[in-house]
Amino acid sequence: MRYFTVRFLQMLFAVWAVATLVFLFLQLTGDPMELLAPEDMTEAQVEELRKAYGLDKPIHVQYLIYMKNLLRGDLGVSWTSGEPALALLAQRFPATLKLVLVALGIAIFFGLPAGVWAAVRADSLVDRALRFLSVVGISAPTFWIGIMLILIFSVTLGWLPSAGAHSWKHYILPGVTLSFYRIALFLRMIRSTMLDVLSQDYVRTARAKGLPERVVVYKHALRNALIPFVTLVGLQFGHLMAGAVVTEWIFAWPGMNRLALNALFTEDRPVILAFVVLTAVIFAAVNFVVDVLYGLIDPRVRYA
Repeated sequence: MRYFTVRFLQMLFAVWAVATLVFLFLQLTGDPMELLAPEDMTEAQVEELRKAYGLDKPIHVQYLIYMKNLLRGDLGVSWTSGEPALALLAQRFPATLKLVLVALGIAIFFGLPAGVWAAVRADSLVDRALRFLSVVGISAPTFWIGIMLILIFSVTLGWLPSAGAHSWKHYILPGVTLSFYRIALFLRMIRSTMLDVLSQDYVRTARAKGLPERVVVYKHALRNALIPFVTLVGLQFGHLMAGAVVTEWIFAWPGMNRLALNALFTEDRPVILAFVVLTAVIFAAVNFVVDVLYGLIDPRVRYA
């Protein structure tokens, strides 16, 4: 219970800290009336508009009102559409979630076996080739990968659509774009962990008992190597939910990251704040679940 309570309080503190920092940073971006108020508005009309949005109050009063509403689940109303910011994000959330799950599925499907293969054949030609490809995958910018995939499979070959989310085909290019870096990351992670596990005494004992190499690798070694891998997958899920902005923009994906980027262009502060708070909650919750699961898997963690 102590471990559980400490992690839960850390999660709440992280969400509060993120929400506070973003609120303060947005105050430094300038007067939003310069974007919201039409040029033909009089000074009196601008002041009325400022009062309607609550921008006439001191910053500390705005912050207290913001935190009070946040505790009630009220994340404000969009300045551009007039709809509740949370409702706008809820409409876009499923599209982002599906894309993230597709990307993680692709990354696990290719990255996990490739990492095991590289570890089992350490320092071989296959291992060196996979390590080289992992460096390329980690180094290549996401926007470049997305543009190249569109150029090859949409423009040149015409096999796959490059925008929208109307069918399963629309998930392929953005899913591969997001998974490219994660495949390389998972490959390197599993390879490193498997090399460490394969050198342990219990693995040598399993081989000395005459167990087939397949059983030694996949039943004994891989099960132990998956513990840190589960943690990494959980963290990457949080990263993708809040960090698929470039991919959603390139592929015109109707997700919440694209909505947040549009809100930045129009300085729609309620939507920006709602997006940050929602993604902070998602990321903190995933971290919390991973920490608790890690503590259940390895009891030593609970007393660290």
